[in-house]
Order: sequence, then C-alpha cells, then structure tokens
Amino acid sequence: MTLPVNFDSVGVDAILADWVRALRDSAVESVMVLGPNPTGGRDEREVLAVHPPRMLNAAEALAASRDFGSSWRDSDAPLVAWQDITKAAYAESAERWRRLWLAHGFQTLVRVAFSLPAGRAFECFMFSPRAFADRSEAAALAWSAYNIWPTLRRAIAEQRVTLSPREYESLNYAFEGLTARESAQRMDCSERTVNYHLANAMAKLQTDNKLSAVQRACWLGLI
Repeated sequence: MTLPVNFDSVGVDAILADWVRALRDSAVESVMVLGPNPTGGRDEREVLAVHPPRMLNAAEALAASRDFGSSWRDSDAPLVAWQDITKAAYAESAERWRRLWLAHGFQTLVRVAFSLPAGRAFECFMFSPRAFADRSEAAALAWSAYNIWPTLRRAIAEQRVTLSPREYESLNYAFEGLTARESAQRMDCSERTVNYHLANAMAKLQTDNKLSAVQRACWLGLI
C-alpha cells in the first residue's frame, strides 16, 4: 500500500494542518486530497494526502468508491458539491465510506474538484461534524480550497516525483507541443541535451515515451 505523501512529508502535513486550523470557525476537522492513479484506469483514484492521519482508512474507502468518480464528471456535475453524509449512511446500498466517516463523528462534506485532461481530476474534501445551515458555509469552504490548492498541489507533486529544473523545463515545452529542436532553441542548448533531460524525466515518471510522460506529469500535478 502506498501511503499518502503527507505521511512522509512534514511540509505537506503542515499545509494540511494549517488549513484545518484556518477552517476551525467552520468546524472542519478533517481534509483529504484524492487524485488519479497515474498508472491505473480512468476510474482509479488514490489518497494523496489526508489529515489527521487516523482518517486514512475512511479516505481510502472514499477513493475506492464510484462516488464523485468519472461518471459524476461525465454527467457535467458541479465542481463543488455539498452533502449531508447521514442522509444515505444507513441505507442498505450506502457506500462504505459514508458509514466510516459517520462512525468518526462527521456529518457534512464539501468537495471541490480541479479538472485534469482525459476525464481525471484532483479532489479536495473537507469534513465537518455538524450540519451546515445553508450553502454560504459550503461556498466559504470552496473558496478556501481554491486559495490553498496551488501551494498544496505543488507540495504534493514535488513529494511524489522530483524533477530537475531542466527536466521540468523540457517536459513543459513538450506539453506545449514543441519539438526537441524547438525546445533546444528556447533552452539555449543542443537537441541532444533536450532529449537527455526528457529521457531522465520519462525514467522518473516510469514511462517509455514523451506523450505518456506529459500525461503522467499532468496527473501528478507537476505541470
């Protein structure tokens, strides 16, 4: 089992802890981030970060479910969702993740999605042990997620895969559609050097071609 990156990164966990503290007035006591499994299918998600750590099992259950998955995105559902977990928690068909979060005392979730190519997405979840009075409370939480996401995404991505500045630069030019020769002109180096950096990036991303490397870098949040 691959543990969320904040289990190994003081920096990522500090960002999550600060986020929870900032949301104290909204009674948020847990946050988590899901992302696409870069080597898996379209429906496969994994837990990238969760705070506090004791919520890992419940977070993994949500990642394994089909709730908010590709079918949700394909239906043009909103990027921000607000749900009362208790409403379906005791139904026979209730997803396991709902029962687990309820068992930990949580009642409400707010989910914010950040779309990616090919129907994937990063998803930030915020959990509260109380019911929200109206959608303005959920909107305030969504606003906080949009504000913290650039910093959080960067920290998670850097913890998962470390690219050198030149590897990152060459990969970004490939993302823009530039050839190795065009990238070399931008980077003021030889075409051979660009291909060298791309090969290193592909090895770190565990891919065997440039297109797959660009795709996987997107799904990891690197570009």
